[in-house]
Amino acid sequence: MPTRGVLQERAPDVGFAVEYDGGMKQACAKGAAAFTLLVADEPQLQRILKGDDYSAARAYVRGEFEVSGDLVAAVRLKHNYTHSRFFHRLWSVAARWAPSRIETWFQSKERAAENIRYHYDVSNEFYAKFLDSRMVYSEGYFEDPSWSLEQAQQAKLDGICRDLDLRPGERFLDVGCGWGALLIHAAECYGAQATGCTLSHGQHEFTDAAIAARGLEKQARVEEIDYRDISQRFEKIASIGMFEHVGRRRLGKYFQKIYSMLEDGGLFLNSGITRPQAVSDDPQTLFLLKRVFPGGELAHLSDVIRKAEGAGFRILKARNLAKHYARTCRIWVERLRGKKESCVSLVGKEKYRTWLLYLAASAASFEDGHTEAFSILMGK
Repeated sequence: MPTRGVLQERAPDVGFAVEYDGGMKQACAKGAAAFTLLVADEPQLQRILKGDDYSAARAYVRGEFEVSGDLVAAVRLKHNYTHSRFFHRLWSVAARWAPSRIETWFQSKERAAENIRYHYDVSNEFYAKFLDSRMVYSEGYFEDPSWSLEQAQQAKLDGICRDLDLRPGERFLDVGCGWGALLIHAAECYGAQATGCTLSHGQHEFTDAAIAARGLEKQARVEEIDYRDISQRFEKIASIGMFEHVGRRRLGKYFQKIYSMLEDGGLFLNSGITRPQAVSDDPQTLFLLKRVFPGGELAHLSDVIRKAEGAGFRILKARNLAKHYARTCRIWVERLRGKKESCVSLVGKEKYRTWLLYLAASAASFEDGHTEAFSILMGK
């Protein structure tokens, strides 16, 4: 068949199948098929497999083709497949010079708030469909592979508080606190005087209500404020999954501000996603900037450590969490797919498929070493 040449131009690492609108099926297998591509015809299959990642992602989001089975494996196949070098370079350049990438040099506080709200104010109900009951939007600690997401996120919250040696009565700040899981846990289980800050309207309302529901108003509070406008000082500070929004070129000022808020002898835990030194912006980056994380940028681990030390911090411990993040993302994908109809009713088809694709791509990227995640404990 003519299609075989396209599919065998570069042997896939995993078996998959193709199903056309007319009902014809074709196996392209090294063993059992991990997923099936549902496409209109052979020309569309060629465009998907041989085109650039950005165009394929847009087509998926628009619902022009479907994937049944392992979406992470499908993303990996597409990323590794022979593609148009011209468009790959074109979209890579576009990612490096996108308006939101230029923000890594200059970004107002108003623009920072707009970017945060674009991603996090999608819908609290939507996020509740795939996150755990505490609404933790970062990797769980799967110390036991058999653990559920709930258990892994419980271990994560405990691990952060233990790393910080959090004590009763200590003033604790959670920078970019999300839906409040960590600051509530720090107050409820460790007796801290916990403060959280966020720029998201939805996260602020959710966290404020959660604090009140637990009767923790005297121990915990959340502010809708830019961390740069906080004037108090704290014994312990955590920033979990937040500094990806800062940008590489503003890391120095970020760490300087955190350092200024920390009491002498205090501890700071910075945890987030980084990029290996050899990895640069590509078509996937452009998709994320335009559709998922406007203004976001991943730093190299060396940048993080250099800027933190430059601000005066001493690095005490670093832990690679990539395998935990990969597993977490896979679970989120499964949860999203299992609640498709209710998710689409909340955010619409394109937003739902965008989040599904970005989380599947994240899982593949963590598994393949194209992105990393590090928790770094620092002292002042």
